[in-house]
Amino acid sequence: MIDSKGLDTRFRELIASEPGGEHIKRCFACGTCTAGCPVREVTDRYNPRKIIRMALLGLKREVLSSPFIWLCSSCYTCHERCPQNVKIPELMNAIKNIAVREGYLPPPMKTQLDLLATYGRLLEVTDFENEKRQEMGLPPLVGKTEDVKKIFEKLGMGRDETS
Repeated sequence: MIDSKGLDTRFRELIASEPGGEHIKRCFACGTCTAGCPVREVTDRYNPRKIIRMALLGLKREVLSSPFIWLCSSCYTCHERCPQNVKIPELMNAIKNIAVREGYLPPPMKTQLDLLATYGRLLEVTDFENEKRQEMGLPPLVGKTEDVKKIFEKLGMGRDETS
């Protein structure tokens, strides 16, 4: 049962104003996108038609907080078959962009942000790697996080948000 108090009637406009989300209102839930989706073949958790329907209904929190929005493989099979020319991979990217801006990050992305904040890169470079680099005549890599911290601050992503 849907609680009408939790609906955000402006959610579809928010998606439509995002690059890639312009054609969300064209979808009439025919199911062609779902029928040809290779991800849908692997898992029932990903259903483009259901995601779009939920977004159109205003189930903002449910859509943005769900892990299924991150499953689109961007193969464009759904777009090629869509009779309304809804570019679903681009629409999913628009929804993902909104989710990130609103603080709904999937666990792997949180881990990557934490690694960036800690090491300045996605992998820790230890003494072992630097010794190997030196043997090959390469300069050592030093973890510089100051620039990453500046970028995070500019994006409004404090250290607390990445943990």
